[in-house]
Parts: sequence; C-alpha cells; structure tokens
Amino acid sequence: MSGRLTVIGLGPGNADQVTPEASRAVAEASFFYGYKPYLDRLDLRPDQTRIASDNREELSRAKDALVKAAQGHDVAVVSGGDPGVFAMAAAVCEAIEAGPAEWRAVDVAMLPGITAMLAVAARIGAPLGHDFCAISLSDNLKPWDLIELRLLAAAGAGFVIALYNPISKARPWQLGRAFECLTAILPGTTPVVFGRAAGRPDERIEVFLLADADAEKADMATCIIIGSPETRIIKRGEKPALVYTPRSAAGPRK
Repeated sequence: MSGRLTVIGLGPGNADQVTPEASRAVAEASFFYGYKPYLDRLDLRPDQTRIASDNREELSRAKDALVKAAQGHDVAVVSGGDPGVFAMAAAVCEAIEAGPAEWRAVDVAMLPGITAMLAVAARIGAPLGHDFCAISLSDNLKPWDLIELRLLAAAGAGFVIALYNPISKARPWQLGRAFECLTAILPGTTPVVFGRAAGRPDERIEVFLLADADAEKADMATCIIIGSPETRIIKRGEKPALVYTPRSAAGPRK
C-alpha cells in the first residue's frame, strides 16, 4: 500500500503568505517532517504527529518521510520559502532516485511557496524587474571555487543576483569574499538590498551601495539582492526609497 508525500512551502514566515493549497495539505496530512522552527509555524491537531530534525539533515529527513509514506501514510515535509529553491524538494527527489523501488510508487506533490528573494523584492520595489539569478553561498555541498565562478559570471553578464545562505557561524567569511569578487566587476554604486526576516515581526530591510556593503549586517535569516549596473534607487523624501531594475537593458557595447 503506497501513501502520499507532500512537500509544502510555508513561505517566508508570515501566515498571510501561506497559500490556500499549502493550508489544505497541512490539514490533510498525518505526519510532518521538518526543521523545528518550520514545524513550529504549524498549528497541528492532537492526531497529527511532528518529527523535527536539524537544518543540515535534509537527506535523512527526506528518507525518513519516504519510509513512512511507503507504509501507506499521508506524510508532509515542510520547508520554509519555496521547497524547490535551495530546500527540501530536491532532497526528496535525490532520495527517491537513490532509494528502493517502493519509494517511486509513492504519490509525491511539491507545493510552491513564496521564496525569500520574492518577499524581499516586494518590500523594496522591483529589483528583480529584469533578468536575475539566485546563488547559495553555502559551500557545504559545492566547492567555494565554483561559487566564485558563478558570482563572477552572473555579475559579468549583468544579472541581478539574489544571495541565499549568505553567512553563518560555521561560514563567517564567504559573504565578505563574495562582495570582494563582485566589487571587481560591478560599480561601487550598485544597490545592495539586505532583507532580513521579510514579512515577519522582526523584519529589517536596508539598502546600501556595494562599496559600503558590510557582511556583518547579515545572518542566515537574510536574503541579499545585489543589483545590476542598470538597477536604480528612487529617493522619495520621507517615504522609503524604492529599488528597481528597469525592464530594458542597453546590452554590451560593440
């Protein structure tokens, strides 16, 4: 008997930004696997069971959830933001690909959520108004040399760059090094948005120029958006400034 596994994106943390589809899935599931702070966002019934694990145990969490689903249960794996953006959806797919045949028979659904870069962008204007990319600065699953290569390529091509997992106690230097790499290519006047806990009570959104960007102002709850040379800041007197990237771009000079 095969069960069901639903990977649920809870968005950036504001309950108003959880989709109705995700809320219905939470109401229907019996077992919930996830990082404890994400599970704490759920108002579960007494007949629903939560199984918490550490933030760096994604693959183990996915395997445990698949074992339970393969036994015929209705299982949910919860993820902050969108589960397909540096989150649990890929871990579940990896586990299924490498796992036993019965895991492939489980009904699997990935339910989208609002990812951090979209929540931050909406708070400040439209910095993602033209071409953009997202890069995780975590070198736990890929070498730092590859991250630098991607940063330089994206900046050189004129992409706006959203940085996920910018800094942690175990990775204190990577964000500063990323700013050094980008400063070698981008103007010092490029807008940089630090968006911490967007949509939550402790939200903090700040705008700096690349030349003044300070890595110590970020933590793991921060998503950083680095503009392209086209990105602009609109000052509005006493009202908060708007940051946006125009829909058109001049392109390289020949």
